[in-house]
Amino acid sequence: MENRVVDARGMACPLPVVNAKKAADEMKDGEVLTVLVDNEIAVQNLTKFAASRSYGVKSEKKAENDYSVTMQITVGGAGASLEEPLSCQPDIVRKGTVAVISGNVMGTGEEKLGKALMKAFIFALSKQDTLPDTILFYNSGAFLTCKGSDSLEDLKNMEAEGVKIMTCGTCLDFYGLKEELSVGTITNMYDIVETQEKAQLIIRP
Repeated sequence: MENRVVDARGMACPLPVVNAKKAADEMKDGEVLTVLVDNEIAVQNLTKFAASRSYGVKSEKKAENDYSVTMQITVGGAGASLEEPLSCQPDIVRKGTVAVISGNVMGTGEEKLGKALMKAFIFALSKQDTLPDTILFYNSGAFLTCKGSDSLEDLKNMEAEGVKIMTCGTCLDFYGLKEELSVGTITNMYDIVETQEKAQLIIRP
């Protein structure tokens, strides 16, 4: 039985997975493949690759910029492909985290200040190392996802990173904004409740 080590340190994405796949295709059932890498993105992609083939997999951080990913090869998985495209960017969306924005101002008091604070809140949210899985907008918060909103660029950037942007359809209708929606999708109260009920963490401005 052969145990093989692939040193992929210093290789740019997606070469660590490409080399791991090549080695795995040459190995037999029960053999162990260890891939050495120097960044977390490679660890994430190798783990996804192993999972897509139903290999047993574990990873270990040995030191700064020094990781190992170990896979136990399973015959029959060699023809499988990745369920999703490889990403050369880190996973930055935090599953189970929902931001709830129920107004176009933050806090109570002077409206002008409240709008400035809300704009700053959404900007700061977009710059976090990990982003929320979903952002819900309802009541006057619907204005923030529509044409003319100062936060559209930040919201579109987060949507591009995989964040789900959802705005209450009843609220859009009430304010006459349905044709002005510029980012994300329209949702309903059932989904708003269900999304919050399933959330592991809810963030409110």
